[in-house]
Amino acid sequence: MDLKDLYRDVIVDHNRAPRNFRKIAGADRMLEGFNPLCGDKLTLYVKLDGETIQDLSFEGSGCAISVASASLMTERLKGKSRAEAEKLFDTVHDLLTKDVPTDADALGKLAVLAGVREFPSRVKCASLCWHTLKGALDQDGKTSVSTE
Repeated sequence: MDLKDLYRDVIVDHNRAPRNFRKIAGADRMLEGFNPLCGDKLTLYVKLDGETIQDLSFEGSGCAISVASASLMTERLKGKSRAEAEKLFDTVHDLLTKDVPTDADALGKLAVLAGVREFPSRVKCASLCWHTLKGALDQDGKTSVSTE
C-alpha cells in the first residue's frame, strides 16, 4: 500500500466514523471554527485537568478532510499536555504548508495529512480544527476563529 492509498483510506475511515464526535458536558473550553472557503464549521470542546487535555471532542459539519483531521487530532491529543498540543500544532502546520521531511513514526496516523499539501485549496480544511484548538487553548476571549 502506498502513501496515497493510506491517505485516502485514513481520511475515508475518519470521515465515515469520526472519533470523539460529541459534545463534552462541562467542557472547560469551547470554540467555534469556520472555513468560509469550503463551508466547514465545527465546535471544539476541551476538558482540562491542570495542563493536561483530559478530553477533547468536536461537533459540526464539513468536507471529508476537515472531519477526518478533527477526528485524528482529538484521538491524538487526549491525555497530552498543552505544551505537547502546541508543539504538535506547529508540526502539523509545517506538514500542511511546507515541503519538510515527515517523521511518520512520530506523527503516527497524522502523517497522512501530508497528502493534503498536494491540494493547496484543501489546506484550510485540514488546519481548521488545529487553529480552533490553538484558539481554545489560548483562551483570549474569542468565541470563534476563521481560516480567513
